[in-house]
Amino acid sequence: MGEGSEVPEGSVGSEGGVRRAAGRVSRPPAMELLVHGVGGATPAQMLDDARTTRITGDATASIHRRTDDIADRPWSDARPVREAYSWSNLTSGNGARALWLLLLPFMIVNVAHWMRPAGPDASRAHRPYDLLVRLTALSLTVLLTAGACAVALDLVAWQCGGSAECAAGAAWIEPWATHDWWGQPGRRLMLATALPLALLLLLWWLSHRTWSAYESASPPVRPRTDGDEAVLSRPGFWYGRVMVARLRAAHVAAGLLTVASALALATAGHDRGADGDTALAGVGLVLLGLVGAGWLVLVGQQVRHGRSEWEPDERPEPPVGRALPWGAMALLALVVVHTAWSRPEWRTEGRMPAGSEVFPALVVVQGLLVTGVAWAAYRLHRSTPEGERGAVAGLAGAAVALLACALAGVFTGGVAQRIADWLDPSAVPGAPDAPIAGPPVMLSWEAAAIPPLLAVVLGLVVAGVVRVLGRRRELEPTVGDRYPAENGAPDRDRDRRIASAIARAELTDSAGPLVGWIAGASLLLGLGTVAGALTGETPSQAAEGGPALVETVADACQGLGSWLMGAGVVLLLALGRRAYRDAGARRTVGILWDVGTFWPRAAHPFAPPCYAERAVPDLSWRMSTWIDTTGGRLVISGHSQGSVLAAAAVWQVDNATRSRIALLTHGSPLERLYGRWFPAYFGAGALRSLDEDLRCWRNLWRETDPIGGPIGVALDGQVPVDRPALADPMHYGRNLRSPLPEPILGHSDYAADPAFAEERSGLMRRLPRDVQVPLPGQPSGPARESAPPESP
Repeated sequence: MGEGSEVPEGSVGSEGGVRRAAGRVSRPPAMELLVHGVGGATPAQMLDDARTTRITGDATASIHRRTDDIADRPWSDARPVREAYSWSNLTSGNGARALWLLLLPFMIVNVAHWMRPAGPDASRAHRPYDLLVRLTALSLTVLLTAGACAVALDLVAWQCGGSAECAAGAAWIEPWATHDWWGQPGRRLMLATALPLALLLLLWWLSHRTWSAYESASPPVRPRTDGDEAVLSRPGFWYGRVMVARLRAAHVAAGLLTVASALALATAGHDRGADGDTALAGVGLVLLGLVGAGWLVLVGQQVRHGRSEWEPDERPEPPVGRALPWGAMALLALVVVHTAWSRPEWRTEGRMPAGSEVFPALVVVQGLLVTGVAWAAYRLHRSTPEGERGAVAGLAGAAVALLACALAGVFTGGVAQRIADWLDPSAVPGAPDAPIAGPPVMLSWEAAAIPPLLAVVLGLVVAGVVRVLGRRRELEPTVGDRYPAENGAPDRDRDRRIASAIARAELTDSAGPLVGWIAGASLLLGLGTVAGALTGETPSQAAEGGPALVETVADACQGLGSWLMGAGVVLLLALGRRAYRDAGARRTVGILWDVGTFWPRAAHPFAPPCYAERAVPDLSWRMSTWIDTTGGRLVISGHSQGSVLAAAAVWQVDNATRSRIALLTHGSPLERLYGRWFPAYFGAGALRSLDEDLRCWRNLWRETDPIGGPIGVALDGQVPVDRPALADPMHYGRNLRSPLPEPILGHSDYAADPAFAEERSGLMRRLPRDVQVPLPGQPSGPARESAPPESP
């Protein structure tokens, strides 16, 4: 049997068979469960053997062994049986998933939900933060749908369809403008609603399909936890079916109501005018009232219903949640019929009514929501102990939510600008002699804000480079001191490379200030764009008549920003197309999701799916069933992001199972990234609780690793979690054992260091060899060994 072949679980490869058949086993079996990190690794790479066999799982995620290890035999502490959990196909296995890049703003705002400070234990204190992030996420769906309406309804149907010159240049639009029946604006608008509706249908389908394919794995059945344990120990944390369904219904309804609002406002301006019909105006007023009531119901639903984690979310979906999108669809149908009603005298010119006002209003609403998120985060941050406080002074969630809003604005503006250029390539949209007025003014101001923002980012990059160079000069004289056993001649080039690796790795700790500066610049520029849009003029028009330098800068910023907005969208599409064809590019895209889609969809249902809702139950089930069957000892070994999955899985098993598990992490971002950016879930208190719950845990790290770092947990009188930093490279110069120069490994290949096997054997020895384990429900925190006089 080669790689990918299968055997039924519990047949030849069941360790329990050894104990039952022999009846006399001096010690329980030992196993190491390997979990790879970002970017993925094949089972053959993890097990260091070309011949592997899948013993459980499917094509998406599975557990493998070496084919030679399928046959039962006793395994020693130094060489336990090894199993490899492969989960890379959850993020980078399918070419179509590269198109999830277009859902990047939704993913970012969903991550912001999990960045709240730890705060007090009472869940009531967290509700304002969670609610405001959910409303911010809802505003992104409204912004995306409004952008689709700006393209289809405003630019295509209203402006180009109402301009003979523009319609003559587009053969696919000309029939709308010249046909007697379709020539009326209301009927062109009715036909144009197909684009935003198709977009909403696609997002709904993706959200429903990805839940069924990736996130519907139920966790192991175990007793309910008390409120004193870590949040990630709650049985329902990795299973939120009803929450995702409720969010999906709410966001689809929000999109439908956005389209209905655009149509109702377009007809209201004509019907209440001199050429309008009183009866149609009355019906339109009633429809506007119903649309407003729909928005109130939608917001009320978001306020009432939050996320529950104490039990797996198997409740039936509430009737209101099921009825909400269908009610919005029925209301939209009525508005479409009213819009398409015959109005022979209706003509269109300029932009759609309220088209230029809705985007500034959305930016203001998003600014108020993000300010509320910052306020709620600050209150939680103040009540958090000093050691538990997160990045950006507790405002990381607000900063990230602001960046999600800015990125969504760039996507929306980029598409609108490119469509406007396509419809009218010969003139500048908005100019007096242009056939069409162009996209909403707000989008032009957003385009003009991009070059200044990029200048800020470039300045931060330069500052980072200067810092790395300065830190390298400080470290170069100290490199030789890290290898006291090697007395060879110093190598300045070797010193420089090692010092550069350490300096670059330390730059990761500056991510907080970097995000803070970018978010602050985005906020100031956002305020400027709103003020400029309220004038009703584009940046170029507003600068006319001023100093020549101001006019030049305004024209350059607007033109360059417009090009950059469109180029960014095209670049993402091109990257998605390349990833569909190129496995290497697809793996690069997958790394983004390895980091960004670890968390469940608690704020935005159209974010890419959470792979941990499949991976964590997989690991929890495997550990629980193997230990229940064999009574054996298990070391779960996680690298990079795999260490986060391993820790989350250990939190999910019961106390009896946990007492026979040791955790070995290497290159782990548990404290360096997750502890600082997600303090409520991986802060110092949570990591200390995990160390108390486990019998033994060791962590390996290097100073040259830009991702992994020390855990920083050391309980009194016990073996500390962190081993002293591993030497990287392992040898400074050439020697009898390493006649060629050793590479600088950084974040990779921790198993190549002898310390890895040493720590794994040590963990196996510290696990209990008897099969008497605590009963489920007993207090967690098994008896631990005291620290030896000297740590290894």
